[in-house]
Amino acid sequence: MDIRPSLALPPGLRLEGDGIRLREWSTDDVLALVELYDDPEMARWTPVASPFDIPAAHTYLAEAFAARAQGRKAQFAITTDGVVPRGEVLLFRNQVDERDVELAYGVGAAHRGQGLASRAVRLVSDYALRHTGARRVVLCIEEGNTASRAVARATGFTLVDTEPVLRMSRGREIPLQTWARTGHTGQSAD
Repeated sequence: MDIRPSLALPPGLRLEGDGIRLREWSTDDVLALVELYDDPEMARWTPVASPFDIPAAHTYLAEAFAARAQGRKAQFAITTDGVVPRGEVLLFRNQVDERDVELAYGVGAAHRGQGLASRAVRLVSDYALRHTGARRVVLCIEEGNTASRAVARATGFTLVDTEPVLRMSRGREIPLQTWARTGHTGQSAD
């Protein structure tokens, strides 16, 4: 029996609730991606290219579409109207424990402080726990990233007492702390 969560999600998946609408990226979103990701804070906390220009956006979308087609990852634009991207939330299999799914997220500089990340994380983690077969949803967050730690707490994730996950980003190894949420908000699983 395969214990891995299924990321064979319906095509064109849209999630809606709590004043936000999540939709998958389209080729029309190149300029919006540049606006969101060509930002020092995004470069600081995410592995996206920096500077993030139009060629980087095309590469990013091509990789997102390929990962989606292969069932490895789903990437959603965070919108309030179903059209204009204000950020992104990603859903993918956790590399440390294949029974888990992982989320990553970012919100553009002009849209921070509106609770968009928290609402998107809550919406996608609820969906993932109901529809993927994952035992839990995890976030892997760098210790100094206070904004992401606040999102984790606000959405029912608990810091897990395990060794940090080491990931490479821009040629350096980054230790990330694991935060977890099970189907029971506020509780974690080991």
